[in-house]
Amino acid sequence: MRERSRQPQKKIDDANTAVVNLRGDSVTYTVFRSDDSPRQIQELRVTGRLRDKVAIVTGSARGIGAAVAALFTAEGAQVVGLDRQPARTAMDGVLNLTGDVTRPEQVTAAVATTLARFGRIDVLVNNAGVNVFSTPLELPDSDWDRCLEVDLKAAWIVSKAVLPPMLSQGSGSIVNIASVHSHRIIPGSFPYPVAKHGLIGLTRALAIEYASRGVRVNSISPGFILTPQAEEWLAAQPDPEKERRRQAELLPCKRLGTPEEVAYTALFLASDEARFINAADILIDGGRTHLYHE
Repeated sequence: MRERSRQPQKKIDDANTAVVNLRGDSVTYTVFRSDDSPRQIQELRVTGRLRDKVAIVTGSARGIGAAVAALFTAEGAQVVGLDRQPARTAMDGVLNLTGDVTRPEQVTAAVATTLARFGRIDVLVNNAGVNVFSTPLELPDSDWDRCLEVDLKAAWIVSKAVLPPMLSQGSGSIVNIASVHSHRIIPGSFPYPVAKHGLIGLTRALAIEYASRGVRVNSISPGFILTPQAEEWLAAQPDPEKERRRQAELLPCKRLGTPEEVAYTALFLASDEARFINAADILIDGGRTHLYHE
């Protein structure tokens, strides 16, 4: 595994993700809430599961995308982060690019930069997304367009750009970040589940189309994950801690998920360990989707 520089801990997202400290063959995560109180401290051994691979991660500036970028880097990958917002903190091993995933010309430029710098693309994580929640008849047409453009079409735009080099090299893994909304409908969340159902359809269609040419396409469906957006929503509730506890009690495991837990699933799907997994969706929701009644 490539030697990583020993450097102080870095907060890769100011609003609830992780301080990441890379030391030799181990990585320490200290996860913070938005009020800067530590929630969890983990030290995990780095095994080089993505050694010599090149990965593009969209929506990498914070939340799940930042956690994926940090973990992939720790596991030996060269990572290119693509986000509309500049990365809040530079990370060793991550090339941060600013771009809009709904703009094909900007995506094409980012892919060209990646190929020019690293010569190949092994992994794509389509994480960029936007929450649009409404009732159907109250939804403005502009919000429908924005949701479908960012949450579905953009994943195709980026996939379309990376597929040619992946097919040319005869290998590649695309991981799409879907949602539990791809599996269950919550009233008042329209049209988000429409886009996320479509994303799983896109995953399966591309997976079957290109399986014989060495490219795998899978998706992950997170439930309530403590991303910055989730923390902001909790903070806006009349009693944030009460709502946090209520949300946790809805889950069989009685706790909420973290971005790092999603990142580890993306790591598995991106790695050669998952080489016989294709057209699959993995739920990360603490079991809630399968809970009928309690």
